[in-house]
Amino acid sequence: MAGRTIYVVGAGLAGLSAAVRLAAGGERVVVIEGAAQAGGRCRSYVDPQLGITIDNGNHLVLSGNWATMAYLAEIGASDRLSGPEEARFDFVDVRDGRRWTIRPNPGPLPWWALLPARRVPGTRASDYLALAALAAPQGRRRRLCEALPARGPLWERLVEPLMLAALNEDPGPASAALAAAVARESLMRGGRAYRPRIADPTLEAAFVAPALAFLERHGAEVRLGRRVEAVETDGGRARGLVVGGAAIALGAGDRVVLATPAWVTPQLLPGVTAPDAFNAIVNGHFRVAPPAGAPAMVGVIGGTAQWLFAFRDRISVTVSWANRLADEPREAIAEAMWRDVAQVYGLPAALPPWQIVKERRATFAATPEQTARRPKARTALANLVLAGDWTDTGLPATIEGAIRSGRTAARLAAAR
Repeated sequence: MAGRTIYVVGAGLAGLSAAVRLAAGGERVVVIEGAAQAGGRCRSYVDPQLGITIDNGNHLVLSGNWATMAYLAEIGASDRLSGPEEARFDFVDVRDGRRWTIRPNPGPLPWWALLPARRVPGTRASDYLALAALAAPQGRRRRLCEALPARGPLWERLVEPLMLAALNEDPGPASAALAAAVARESLMRGGRAYRPRIADPTLEAAFVAPALAFLERHGAEVRLGRRVEAVETDGGRARGLVVGGAAIALGAGDRVVLATPAWVTPQLLPGVTAPDAFNAIVNGHFRVAPPAGAPAMVGVIGGTAQWLFAFRDRISVTVSWANRLADEPREAIAEAMWRDVAQVYGLPAALPPWQIVKERRATFAATPEQTARRPKARTALANLVLAGDWTDTGLPATIEGAIRSGRTAARLAAAR
């Protein structure tokens, strides 16, 4: 529509994804973000305590995350992810020191489970038949422990750590529907679809800076440090946005993509149902070079740490579903994490320079009850749509879910 503007409120990955799609389609786009930097919970910064650039958290994507890969290709950042050529996941049980590597084959027929050297120690090939239950549709109220046996080596050494990372929730009572969605897009498609990929060197360099450069090249306007305080509505339409006490009137053809967090959106748009329970993620960053040949990513069983990430200038730790840990003193968290890191990588016990980052509302709680509160992208307002990893994408609150929500919102907002 000639002369119209599409306002994208929020510059997290959902908002950036929507803005990129809209700008690529020739729309006039204005992005309004309350924070001083774009990226939302996917951000990087120079930490004064460490003197290096770190990410707020370690966000893992998989090679089969098609929306993420399309987004990176569009903004010219396909080379900003690193990872192994084949699917492989290294694990260490810090209770007894046992180490193993899961190496799925590329195709969907999982013959890797027949080979003891490729599968979880202590499991039999027949144990993996239970995973087939996740290929079937799951009721919205069903919990994962009702679909799979939440016990035994396969659960403890593979399913539980993977689902903890994907869902950021206690896997047993978590939503079986969300767990099944993860399985269908990864485990069920074969190793080619779930080769792990990590932003290199930072999240900012991979997902945010290239998107902002793309938007600038396409004439979009990005306003940072400008918080939208209200959405004015009338007659089933959004009529204006209040920013800094001043109203931005919306023209007849203007549209709004509201890509704000789940705890903010209902304040701007009363009547919208959104998740209202959230889980924390705690990340630790240690300024120490990993040993030569160290795996880029290691799953930890039986310790405080859950996943270790080896970068050139640091080792980072991620703990999901970390509500209790987030209440602990920061130094105690760093010491507990480092004990696991030192054991896994064979490093000295002395604690190196560290930083702890707590994201208390990292994701919505991926339970059936909270999943039922996720709204669709369409709203009762004809010219306003929602985006965010907390909306009803069918996926957990992940980078892939955020980017897909932005693509959906862009498609709806651009419709004539």
